[in-house]
Amino acid sequence: MKTYFSQKSEHNSPAEEDYSPVTLKDSIEKTRRDLDMAYAGFDNAVETDLIDSYIYEINALQMRYKYLTDLAAAEGTAEKEDLNVHSAIRTLVSHVFS
Repeated sequence: MKTYFSQKSEHNSPAEEDYSPVTLKDSIEKTRRDLDMAYAGFDNAVETDLIDSYIYEINALQMRYKYLTDLAAAEGTAEKEDLNVHSAIRTLVSHVFS
């Protein structure tokens, strides 16, 4: 009887994971990129369920972004003007009414 499946693993070395600490600035930048991608998805969505999911995702990311920027402002790690480049309400209103 032939064996069709192999028990061998293709990866002989263990996966390398990055355990370096994540900085607050990196978290803000990642959230900003995720927010930009969510807006791009929202702009291209045509199904109502997909539009709703992007709205929830955008709201969640905006809350996360606001929390992180407030935390950074409290720590004094960045200028207040630099952190509030993307106003959450202004951006959402511009997407809804445009």
